[in-house]
Amino acid sequence: MADDRTHVQEFFTVRAADWDSRFPDDGPAYAAAVEALGLRHGDAVLDAGCGTGRALAALREAVGPGGTVLGVDLTPAMLETAVRAGRDRSGALLLADAERLPLREGVLDAVFAAGLVSHLTHPGPALLELARVVRPGGQLALFHPVGRAALAARHGRALTDDDLRAEPVLRPLLAGSGWRLSTYVDEDERFLVRAVRVD
Repeated sequence: MADDRTHVQEFFTVRAADWDSRFPDDGPAYAAAVEALGLRHGDAVLDAGCGTGRALAALREAVGPGGTVLGVDLTPAMLETAVRAGRDRSGALLLADAERLPLREGVLDAVFAAGLVSHLTHPGPALLELARVVRPGGQLALFHPVGRAALAARHGRALTDDDLRAEPVLRPLLAGSGWRLSTYVDEDERFLVRAVRVD
C-alpha cells in the first residue's frame, strides 16, 4: 500500500505547481457541486483529497464561520500550492491519507471528494473509512468537473463498463461501504454522485 500511495504522491507532486492553471474554468462546477450537498451553517465537512483546495472557499461559504472545513490530501506539494493560493484561510489543511483518516467516528456531517475515487488504492475500504467519520444521515459527494466520457476522451482512452465510476459498479460498492446512493449524474460537464450515510 505504501508503494501505491507513493505512486499517487509522485503523480500529483509534478503537477501541483500548475494544477490550477491547467483547469482554470472549474470554479463554478465546484461551487455547484458543493451547493448540491445541501450543507447548513455550523456543519462540519471534509474535502477528501482536497488537492490545491479549489472547493474550500465554497465549502466555507456553505457552512458559515461557525462551521468546520477540513481539507485532507496525501501530497505535500498540493497542500503547499493551496497555502500559496491562500486557500488555507477557508479551512484547516492536513497531510493525511483519505484511506486512514486521523478523525473520530461520526464527527462530520459531510464529505466532498473531487476526483478522489479514481486514485483510491482500495476503493471499498476507502469509502468505508469515509463512512466511519460521517454521522448517520450525513452526505457524501463524489465529484469531477467533467463526466466519464469526456474524461476518457481527454485521456485518449475508451469508456468501459467496468469503470469504477460507472453506476452499476459504484452503486454496490457504496452500498457495501455504509452509503446509499441517492443521486447519480454523469454528463459531459460534470460527474456528481451523492450518497447518504446509513446506520
